[in-house]
This record gives sequence, C-alpha cells and structure tokens, in this order.
Amino acid sequence: MDKILEAVVMSSYPNNVKQGLVRRVIEAAKQPMDSEQCWSMLELSTKLYLTGDTKYKREIGKEVLEVYGHYHPEEFEEFFNVRFLLSLLQEGYGPLGKRSHYVLDYIQLGLQFVLESPSANSIFSLLRIEVLRKVCERPSPKQCAKISKLLTQHPQCIPTGKHQLLFCQQLIRCIGHFQCASEGEEEIMEFLEQVNKVSGLLQRIWRTQTSAILPSLKELFAIISSTEEQEAPSNALASVVQFVPLELMDGVIRNLTNDDSITDVQMMMAIGRMIDWVSWPLGKNIDKWIIALLKGLAAVKKFSILIEVTLSKIEKVFSKLLYPIVREGALSVLQYMLLSFQHSHEAFHLLLPHIPRLVASLKKEDSNSASSSLEQLAELIHCMFFRFSGFPDLYEPVLEAVKALPIPNEDRIKHLLGQNAWTSQKNELASFYPRLASKSETGKIGLINLGNTCYMNSIIQSLFMASDFRHSVLNLTEGNSQPLMTKLQWLFAFLEHSQRPAISPESFLSASWPPWFTPGAQQDCSEYLKYLLDRLHEEEKTGKRIYQKLKESSLMSQAVERHYLNKTLIEKMFGGKMMTKIRCLKCLNVSSREEAFTDLSLAFPPSDRNVRGSTSVLPVEEIGPQFIEPPENAGQLMGSPWIQRKAPVGSDQAAPSVSVETLGFQEPGEAANPICGNDAGVNAAKDPLSTFGEQACAPKDSRSVPDLINYFLSPERLTAENKYHCEKCASLQDAEKVAELTEGPHYLILTLLRFSFDPRTMKRKKILDNVSIPVVLKLPILVAPEETEEVCQRGKDGAVPGSGFMTVVYDLCSVVVHSGISSESGHYYCYSRECTDTVPQGQPRDGGPKPASDKQLDFEIQWYLFNDTRVSFSSFESVSNVTSFFPKDTAYVLFYRQRPGRQSCPLHQALAEAGRLHSEPSLHKDLMEAISKDNILFLQEQEKEARNRAAYISALPKSPLWWRDLDRDKDDDSSSGGCSPAAGGGGSGSFHGLVF
Repeated sequence: MDKILEAVVMSSYPNNVKQGLVRRVIEAAKQPMDSEQCWSMLELSTKLYLTGDTKYKREIGKEVLEVYGHYHPEEFEEFFNVRFLLSLLQEGYGPLGKRSHYVLDYIQLGLQFVLESPSANSIFSLLRIEVLRKVCERPSPKQCAKISKLLTQHPQCIPTGKHQLLFCQQLIRCIGHFQCASEGEEEIMEFLEQVNKVSGLLQRIWRTQTSAILPSLKELFAIISSTEEQEAPSNALASVVQFVPLELMDGVIRNLTNDDSITDVQMMMAIGRMIDWVSWPLGKNIDKWIIALLKGLAAVKKFSILIEVTLSKIEKVFSKLLYPIVREGALSVLQYMLLSFQHSHEAFHLLLPHIPRLVASLKKEDSNSASSSLEQLAELIHCMFFRFSGFPDLYEPVLEAVKALPIPNEDRIKHLLGQNAWTSQKNELASFYPRLASKSETGKIGLINLGNTCYMNSIIQSLFMASDFRHSVLNLTEGNSQPLMTKLQWLFAFLEHSQRPAISPESFLSASWPPWFTPGAQQDCSEYLKYLLDRLHEEEKTGKRIYQKLKESSLMSQAVERHYLNKTLIEKMFGGKMMTKIRCLKCLNVSSREEAFTDLSLAFPPSDRNVRGSTSVLPVEEIGPQFIEPPENAGQLMGSPWIQRKAPVGSDQAAPSVSVETLGFQEPGEAANPICGNDAGVNAAKDPLSTFGEQACAPKDSRSVPDLINYFLSPERLTAENKYHCEKCASLQDAEKVAELTEGPHYLILTLLRFSFDPRTMKRKKILDNVSIPVVLKLPILVAPEETEEVCQRGKDGAVPGSGFMTVVYDLCSVVVHSGISSESGHYYCYSRECTDTVPQGQPRDGGPKPASDKQLDFEIQWYLFNDTRVSFSSFESVSNVTSFFPKDTAYVLFYRQRPGRQSCPLHQALAEAGRLHSEPSLHKDLMEAISKDNILFLQEQEKEARNRAAYISALPKSPLWWRDLDRDKDDDSSSGGCSPAAGGGGSGSFHGLVF
C-alpha cells in the first residue's frame, strides 16, 4: 500500500484525481493490517511530512500519520520511540545540507498519540533536555516560535527545576537576537506573531513559577546593559517586559538603581535601549517600566545619566508620535522626559524644529487618537513655554502651530511641573546646567542662572551693554577702595574677555544681594537695579572715589570739571534731576523742590483716561525706525505751563491745558500732528492706586512709552483729601503739582510700573498692557534762561530764545522683559544693543546738514537677546512684537542713551568722546592674569568633558536612521496607512521603519 500511495503522490495526475486516490488509501488504512505494513506507511508519511517539497505532500503525510496514530496506536508508539526522536532532534531528517525545518511540528503532531503510552515519560524527559539545548543554540524566531508552540501545547515538556530557570534565561537571550529578515508587511506581521508566541511561553512559565521572574529580569538587564555586544539587542525584548507583573516594579527598580556593581555606562546603555522599546507595537506597560526606571535614577541622583539619555533619545521618542500604534506609550515617555528635565531648556529646544510638522500631521490624521495627542502635546508645550520663557525668536513658529489648541491654566502647569521634577532641591542640579561647547556665534557671553537669578542676569547684561558705563568701570584703577564696584569690574572683564560661553556671577550676587531678598525666590529686577545703583553710588560717595582719565582729559574744561568733580560715576551715567512745582490755585504762589533720580517710574494712566489728549509741559516725541532728519523747528518749545496759562486771580477755573505733541512712526519731513488736550485731562487725578487698579486696556487704547512719560509729566490736581498746605495762605488749598526734568541723565532708565497691589486678592498683580517702545525718544528738559541763550548762540537746535525747555534725544539700547503674571514668579530676559555715537568721528558738530545715511538709527546696530546662558542675534522687530506673540512677556525696564551732539551737555559729550578713545580699556595686571588662568582652565575642562562625554556617547545605542520617520512625512504626503502619519492601514516601508 505504501508503494501505491507513493506512486499516486509522485504522479502527474491533477490534484483532484490524486485526492480521490489518496482518500481510498487512507480509508483502507483504517482497517486492521500487519505491523510491517504499518511501519512502511509510517515511514512514507514521515518522509512526505518532513521532506515534501510542496504543501500538498506535507498535508498528505500529516493525514496518514494522524490515521495510523488513531487506528494503529501500538504500531505508532513503537515507531515514535525515544531513539527515533533523539535522532530527529540531534541529527535532523533528510539529506545533508537540506535538513527538514518541520521536525518540531512533526514531534508536536505525534505527541498527541503517545500521551497515555508507557514511553510517554521517557519522551517528555528527552524533550525537556532537547528544548533547552535547542534554545542555547539561538534558533531563528520561527524555530523558537515552534518550540514555544510545542511547550505551550504540551507543558509536560517544559524543563523543570534549575533547568527551567536556565531555559527562561536562554529564551530571553534568543529573543535578544531576533531580527526581522524582510520589510514586507506580511513578513513583519508573521515576525510579531512569532515573538508573541515566545514571550507568551515565558508568561505561562512565570505564572506557575514566580520564582523564575527575577532571575529572568536579571538576564534581560544583563543583555540590554552589555557594552560588549557587536549588535544592539532586538527591540523584541520589549515583549518580555509587558508580562512582568506591575506589583514587582518598585522592588525591581529599587534593586537596580541601588546596585553598586552596575556602572553608569551600563545603566545608561540599559535605559537608552529601553527607551528604544517605545517603537515596539502592541506592547503593554512598556512606558510604565521606562518611566519607573527614569524616576528610580532620579531618586538616587544619577542626573548625568538622565541628562545624557534624555538629550540623545528625546527626538526619537518624539518621532514615534507619528504612529497611532505606538503613540500612547511614546507620548507618556515624552511627557515624563520633558517635564522632569527642568534644569535646562536643552531637551525642549531639540524638539522645536519638528513640532510644527508633527502638529500638522496629527491635524491631517483627524482621528480620536490624534486629537487627544494634540491636546496633550499642546499642554506639554505650554508647560515648557512657562518653564523656559525668554526665547520668543525660537517659540514663535511653535506658538503659531498650536494657537488653536486649548491652553492650560497656570495652576495646572505648576501642578505638572511640580510633580515631575527630578528633585525639589535646585542646587542639586547646579553643576548640570546646559553644556555650551563654545561661545555664542554672537561673540557675547551668557550668565549662569544660580536659582531664579534671571532678574540679576538681565540687569547685569543691560549695564554691560551700556558701553560708556562699561568702559568707565573697566578703566577703574586697582585699589580703588570700592569692593562692590571692583567685583562689577571683574564681572564685566570676564564678560568681555572670557572664552567660556557663560560665566557664573556667584561672587557678584553675594556681594550685591539686597538683605531682604529671599534666597532662591524670584525677585523684582527693578528693585534690584535701584538697590545696586544706590550701593555703588554710596560706596563712592563716602570717599572711595574713582580715578578716571576722563577728569584729566583736555576735552573737559576746568569749569566743567569743577562742576562735576563731586559727582559719582553712577550720577554721571544714570543721574538726572527733576523739579517738582506745586501752585496754590487760590493765591497762585508756586513752591518748588529739585531732587535727583536714577530712574523714572512710569505709572499707567487709568483706562478711561484719554492718554493721547493728556497734557504735559512739552511734547514727548517718539521716532520710529527710519532715517532721522530733525525737523527745522524741533526746538520750537514752550515755557513753563504756569507762565502761559495763568488764570485770573480768584478764578475757580483750572488753567487751560497745553497740547501734547507726539511724533509717531512718520516719514521724514512729515509734519507732526498736534493732538489738543482738554480740561478733563488736567482734572483727572493721578492717583497711583487708581492707576494700579486698572487692568489691560483694549487694543485701541494701547499705550506707548511717550504716553506714559506725558502722563508722568502732566499736571496733577491736589484736591479733597490731597489738598496742599499753602504757606502763603496758611491753610489747606486746592493746588496743582507738576514735575519737570531739569537735567537729563546720560543713560535714561524707565521702569514701567506693571505690578500693583490688588486689595481684593491681597496679591501683587501685573498690568499686561502692550506698550509700544520707540527706538528714539525726545525728552523735554527745563533749562535756565542763561543756558538757553548760550545754547542758541552756539547754534544748537534744542532750544529757542525765551523758551524754558530744550529737547534731548535718546536712543533705545536695552529692554528688560518680564515673562509671567506675577512679580513673585516668571522669568526675566533682555534685548540689548551697543549704542554708540551716530555722528561719525571727525564729522563737524555744528548744525549744518548731514547725509541721511548717517542718521539710520535702528537697523544699523545689531540687537542681541540675553537669556541667562543663551545669547543670540535679534532685531528691533522682535523687541517690538514680543508681547503680540507672548501676552505675558512685557517690557518692564528700558535703557535709553542720550545722543551726543547738539543737545548734549559738556559732560555727556566728554563721556561719549572718552568712550571712543578708550574703546578697549586696559585692565590691571591681576585681572588680566585671572582671566588668562580661567581661560586655560576652561580649555582643560573642555578636554576632560570631551573625553568623559565620548565614553558616555559611545555607550549609547546607535540608531542613525530613526529620524527618517519625520523626513518621510515631509516628503511623502500621499502615503496612507495605519502606521503612516495620514492614518489607516499602512505601507510596509513605514511599518518597518517604525518597528525596526
């Protein structure tokens, strides 16, 4: 009968004819037959099953085996013996070089017919040993899956005791070698199924033998932490972790992170490879294990590992958000990585170029998964904006991409940031501040944030960019007996000459720290600036004077030198004077008092006040970025308002107001359009509390700096509870108070009073009005009649005979921005440029005409953005638009430099000239040596860090082609499918790129 069956199978008859003949043979096999005939049929069916070159032949072999196993059990048991199985497993079946791949399938098929036989136990014992030997030989995923299928169906064959533990460990090592040989989608799905069968067997063993779990995990960690492997272990290992019970997580992580035998390089390798597992599809709890290990490393303060791994892997995790199949786990890991990386903006900034494209892809996908991910991603981005404010140039494209998505409130943001930080101790991460390999391309140097010290950093950088002040400080002689000024000199010198990308201002911070400031808390930068300037002024004023070549310069006459001999450097640079006059409205007597100032604090007018129509003694003009040609009558000025608006004695009417003229962003030569004020403008009480009580105005009522100065200089009515005690009347009387500037400072500092006390909430709140900032400002300065006459005789255009005022022009040089909604929180950064004389050296300083090209005041000078350690190029456009893009980022402190020339006093002309002569101040020997030594030290540190970093980076798993995920999305918008950004089923290329 075996000959007949073989002839039928090998014949060329059609399959349907063959099938009929085979049916007859199989039916005949159900009848009793002798043992010899059974053996012949079993040998033939075994040959067909194991070596058949078609699926049809293997199916016939299987059917015949099943019939003989069922109807001839004794013969089958005799044939299916231990010796035969051992030969199959060790030697294989078939000709040499063409051994059958179906031995394990054959054994699984035959086992069902010998389970009750006396030889069953012998067969099980054999298989327990042989499957262990097989997995030690690292079989292919397909063969490993067959072993798993066999053992799952016949658990009696699973190794026991110590062999079982060894079997689990070797099976994990097998999985670590799994690779998918093809990029076809069917092959990938088959591969995933094979992996799941193998990991499913481990799950089955662990359920019955929990003692095998921890040794198995130890083997898994040994694989992923190894630094000796030629190839990275397969991501298929992720399928193993998903079956580890979560209740074991805490103990496993605690043991790993506290094991002293595990080196940092091994730990970094392990966590890096685990993070790669986010690309493994259909895995459960993988993200939980990754996050748990990251948290465990934070708990034992392994910050260097966390930083290296985060920076090297976060972009890869981010790219997986493109794929719905792994998006949920990847987003969880991304959220933790970003929210925990709070000591530096580095990790978040790595993602900035890719966020707009990902957001566009998710919007295009239009699925529930994409919508949910978009909302979570937007929440994450706003948390990062809040934590790392001060990068408007980088954030604008991202803000544009997520502008239509929900914005979390501040409480939610603080909650997320608070619960995910690596440590609550800020100083623990001080040494891990962003690594900057070299100086900024701008050539400028940043300042390290020492824990909410951005308020100081922004002020220091603004003062440093005030070139005349910087030169004077750097020119200080050694032993000047001014300890704080000396520390400032050293700080400026390092900012000027250090090779470091950023330096630590720790020494200066401790010396200039206001005693009432709370360490580690955010402070008011304006308050710090006032305190700093006052300290420097008082230090010099008490007799520790600065020796300056400026005083000995022939540029300054002896009379002028004597006049300014007693002025401190702070007074010379930032000091101005202001006259406050109060006129009794009954007797018209005027009392006046002159006082010095280093900054002007500008309150916001009440929102119902017509700012443009408010009155002041003289127009404050703003000039936009343009070619500046001073109008012929720029000095057509008015005298004191009380001289021109005297009311008849005894009249109860308020004095008629003087119109305030503001030059907007107009073309050269265009006539200024005066806006006439009215009596209501004068009558409005300028009560600071009422001013602070107002919130942001509508855009149509937007403010400008000249508006705030005009409001500051406008007359204030003193009535009711604020009546003035007139000495002449000897009683309380209604009065009018006005402030007039009598001496303009070389550097004009303007503080916009944005923080007010809200009695309802008992907190200081912020006025978020957008204030437009002119790049050039004209300020009215009250001068004595003889000075006015002298100015006019010298041909100056700043005043006319008989007037009480002259116009002084100021150029914007720094803007300190506060980001946030409270003075107790938020962040400070500053825009600065180095204002120098706009009139070239050697140009005549008379009133004669000059080429317009010499008057281009804005775009010819480079703006910089200083944000702690980061310094970047910027522009006046960015300064002007920052609040439009980021409503919480508002200008707070402004620095203007008096333009030398026609309106300048002799001192300021001398200061400017000295600045040109001493553009490169010579530092004293000790300071130069200190800078030189530190530069050498920095180079040595760079070499050491490069070596250490190379060791870390070389240990990290390599994945050079991972970013093709997002690149593909950009180039191939026509792709569709479940794993492509466009959603649905999926092309094989994108799927393979995802998993492997």
